[in-house]
Amino acid sequence: MAKRKVANPLAFAVLGSLTERPMHPYEISTMLKARGKDSSIKLNYGSLYSVVGALEKNGFIEAQETIRDGNRPERTVYRLTEAGSAEFQDWLTELIGSPAREYHPLEAGLAYMPGLPPDRVVELLLDRIKAIDAEIEQLETAHQYMASMDFPRVFWVESEFRLALLKAESAYVHQLTEEIRTDSLGESGFWRKAWQTFAETGVSPNEQLRDPVKYFGQEFAWMKAVPPGGL
Repeated sequence: MAKRKVANPLAFAVLGSLTERPMHPYEISTMLKARGKDSSIKLNYGSLYSVVGALEKNGFIEAQETIRDGNRPERTVYRLTEAGSAEFQDWLTELIGSPAREYHPLEAGLAYMPGLPPDRVVELLLDRIKAIDAEIEQLETAHQYMASMDFPRVFWVESEFRLALLKAESAYVHQLTEEIRTDSLGESGFWRKAWQTFAETGVSPNEQLRDPVKYFGQEFAWMKAVPPGGL
């Protein structure tokens, strides 16, 4: 990924908005919210004016005029410069064409999942499934509405992408939940036993794994290759 002079995702949205026409920051903010762009881009509207200032400082946008509407404060209308247009095109090309390693919060949680008892993990995953499936239903309803209005899909494909990711996550979490519930998660029987022993004796799962023969009646070959963590 290229290192950009103004890397805030809001800067990308501002540049994209100004490809349509010159606007003042408040108009940009209103348009982004009205179009639901904050559902697909992490936008911090509180930093809008500082982002606009940074874009202007780096020559990506420039003031076109200052206007006043009645008794309201003056507003500066900005337009895209040639450098700004080139920056937007390059940034858009990168986002669409170059995969980037993203760190999903669930991925981080799963990495240390054995730090909780299996039954508790099942409860939490079921809560997650409920929330995910509710969002899936909302998106599907919204998509049906937009399709009925003959609204061009090109303007909401990002929402389709979000829906596809949610469906994939839902399917995986459903499967994982069932495997944990039925103790069919490959070679993971020690996990439930460790927490049962902890409840009975107070000996932590990590301490048990330091002496697997004593607590599990066997050595674990995988421990020699990958020392356990997060249990």
